[in-house]
Amino acid sequence: MSAQTTILKARWLLPMSPGSQVLNEHALVIQGERIAAILPWAQAAQQFPDAATVELGEHVLIPGLINAHTHSAMSLLRGVADDVPLMDWLNNHIWPLEKKWVSEDWTYQGSLLSACEALRGGVTYLNDMYFFPTAMARAALDSGLRAGVSINVIDFPTGYAANAGEYISKGLEAYEQYKGEKLLDWTSAPHAPYTVSDETFIQLRDLRDRLGLQMHCHIHETQFEVDESVKQHGMRPLERLNKLGLLDSRMMAVHMVHLNEAEIAMLGQQGVHVVHNPNSNMKLASGVCPVTALEAAGVNTVLGTDGAASNNRQDMFGEIRAAALLAKGVTQNSTTVSARTALEMATLRAAKAMGREADLGSLEVGKLADVVAVSLAALECRPVYNPEAQLVYVAGREHVSDVWVGGKQLLKNRLPTQLDQAAVLDRIEAIVAQMKAQR
Repeated sequence: MSAQTTILKARWLLPMSPGSQVLNEHALVIQGERIAAILPWAQAAQQFPDAATVELGEHVLIPGLINAHTHSAMSLLRGVADDVPLMDWLNNHIWPLEKKWVSEDWTYQGSLLSACEALRGGVTYLNDMYFFPTAMARAALDSGLRAGVSINVIDFPTGYAANAGEYISKGLEAYEQYKGEKLLDWTSAPHAPYTVSDETFIQLRDLRDRLGLQMHCHIHETQFEVDESVKQHGMRPLERLNKLGLLDSRMMAVHMVHLNEAEIAMLGQQGVHVVHNPNSNMKLASGVCPVTALEAAGVNTVLGTDGAASNNRQDMFGEIRAAALLAKGVTQNSTTVSARTALEMATLRAAKAMGREADLGSLEVGKLADVVAVSLAALECRPVYNPEAQLVYVAGREHVSDVWVGGKQLLKNRLPTQLDQAAVLDRIEAIVAQMKAQR
């Protein structure tokens, strides 16, 4: 049986491939799970006369957005501790709640909620970092979303594991169970330099290299972290990680707010990917990642939301806009982090950071059909002079109407097709009611 053919017909198409421009009145043709053609409307209809056609009108088609750093299950803690500093937030609010409540089912239900939120926001890939990786794996498969699932390790006991060895063994069991799933990638994920020992970092480095995984780690998130590292180790966190052989193109370094010139140059030389979380870092008053300097050093900078407990929106359109505006405000240079650059940080560059640029991140023939339709028909999105800039400075996640992952439609007219959104919300409300009753 030949693969089903579908034509997506929209007013604009933004491929996001290197050097590409906005295409007017072009259709994207999907066969099976991949993109078969990108053609003017008439040519697509002529060449694929038996295809089903989806008429999208005043929409722009873009690649699925990639959220390069989140903690999906923490959507259950959205708003639980606002307006407090990071270490207070962690030590006195988040970690005690997690110790009491986190379980396989809790993590699964929170991850399903985040999957729904992701799809409604045009996100087709979540790079997750959390406990109970089997729960995230199941949530991704049940929703149809792509996910980077973590072998997550922290050097103190939680409700998930007692020590580093147990974290690693449980993570490897999950990896072995799900490693053949097309929708899932895996990362070696030490939490942070201030919670992970040298010995554990080395184990996770060797695991990463043996299995061919990316590494996913919070680094240089606060000035306190940097100062404490100097006191305890006699060096800044990045210097320590470099001595351990961790800084290369397999490292996704998250936050990276407090950097000096030598560190920025080293990151560019060694091919480290930096995951910028502008809204979370602003909300927790951690500081601002020096994106413009990183760009100048050739660092691949990408975007993430962080978890809903610290942002509180898992909204990649919000991160794209914040990344562009924040860089301009900090540098007093309106040309830095252009609309195009900000979009690249959530698409093709993010795919590169995950090691998936051959298949994801742009709309090109042969790539996987992860496609998002954004409506620019609404009054607040008109007039449209430049659809590319309109996506960054005007449109929001509420304008996402339809989403396809691997050619399968997962969002139709803003409703998930593979998940029962009402049932997800009912289960979440029951869990949260129980948590509130026992606080």
